[in-house]
Amino acid sequence: MNTQRWHGHATTIALVGCTALALTATGPAAQAQPRDPARGTLAANDGWASYGTGTTGGAAADADHVYTVTTWAGFKAALAAGGSAPKIIKVKGTIDAVSEGCASLAAPGYDFDAYLEKYAPEAWGLDTDLSAEPADSPEGLRRVSAANQDQTIKANVPANTTIIGVGKNAGFKGASLQIKAVDNVIVRNLTFESPIDCFPQWDPTDGAKGNWNSEYDTAVVYGSTHVWLDHNTFTDGSHPDSAAPTYFGMLYQQHDGELDVVRGADYVTASWNVFTEHDKTILIGNSDSESTAAGDRGHLKVTFHHNLFSKLVERAPRVRFGQVDSYNNHFVADSGYAYSYGIGKESQLVAEHNAFTLPTGVSAAKVLKRWNESPVTAADNYVNGKPVDLIAVHNAEIPGETLPSGAGWKPTLRTKVDPAKAVPGIVNCGAGAGRLR
Repeated sequence: MNTQRWHGHATTIALVGCTALALTATGPAAQAQPRDPARGTLAANDGWASYGTGTTGGAAADADHVYTVTTWAGFKAALAAGGSAPKIIKVKGTIDAVSEGCASLAAPGYDFDAYLEKYAPEAWGLDTDLSAEPADSPEGLRRVSAANQDQTIKANVPANTTIIGVGKNAGFKGASLQIKAVDNVIVRNLTFESPIDCFPQWDPTDGAKGNWNSEYDTAVVYGSTHVWLDHNTFTDGSHPDSAAPTYFGMLYQQHDGELDVVRGADYVTASWNVFTEHDKTILIGNSDSESTAAGDRGHLKVTFHHNLFSKLVERAPRVRFGQVDSYNNHFVADSGYAYSYGIGKESQLVAEHNAFTLPTGVSAAKVLKRWNESPVTAADNYVNGKPVDLIAVHNAEIPGETLPSGAGWKPTLRTKVDPAKAVPGIVNCGAGAGRLR
């Protein structure tokens, strides 16, 4: 094969996930894969991404459209080459999208200390946002710096593309993968260290005390269809929120989401991934507004199965509008846990055959969080090794936030469903980057 290659420096970050014996996916999904996993396609009936035309990514790529990349510039060049013709991009090592650091993205004259001095609550107050600040102000220079980062770290993925890591240590650091308004994309065997927003914005009017707001999701599926994310690891890595400073009495938040599926996106399957060490993890549907709802109703169909959700705060996922099927996932909470499933506007979540490992003192009532009164199906779920009716315990312990039972639809696009009690062992030993066989 005439594989094209771009050379360059790559750093390495540790894989996060189970360290026990690696297992492959069971059932048709495993049996259908060719010897070269880069030519793999999603098996029939494997979640919503298998619906209709299915998801094949770049499996049909000819030799001229197979690339091996080791640098961020090389990766973006491979994405742009050949338009929407089927392509395979193989990633070797860890590619840093901001290898020269945040300072390289700052606008001339931008000074963070000056920003803090001008907009401190005791000087600026909490009644006026910064939107009217001129271009030469600290906020104006922050906006230019943020635009530089936006252009640098976002990578637009074309239709009919497979992006796959080579070996056990492939991935991206500080990148934002944009799967936007395209069809038929596969992303596999990659470790993503969440991008940090180098230039978060202070909003004095956000809440009673003001707040820092950040941009850049690790991966965004925006108005796209037939997307399969498999055997990836999503983590905050070397920049956890626990290590972030506080300014103006608020956490200097530099992270957004790990995976968002928004703006009428449809037919997405996320399987055998690890989502770890993050706050606002996964968002399905990004707004309750009626203007957004018009494009989301009838869409946002997503399947999550055999994923490990570990040491997260919330949104695993938070759902608006979509028919989301979540089964055979393992949720491992720690002391910072807020909830797993967010039940949002007009959502139709089915959460079945999952396992939850909660620390002492954390009630199973917290697994579900009601943002709107939408129906949910939650059957055959285990908490700390025992069956628990998640809806019943939620309604009993959280008065005033009653959740109705019965999502109104029954998932049919599933391959092998494992017993909920066996899920921790199966998922912990099979999910995440570096375990694709």
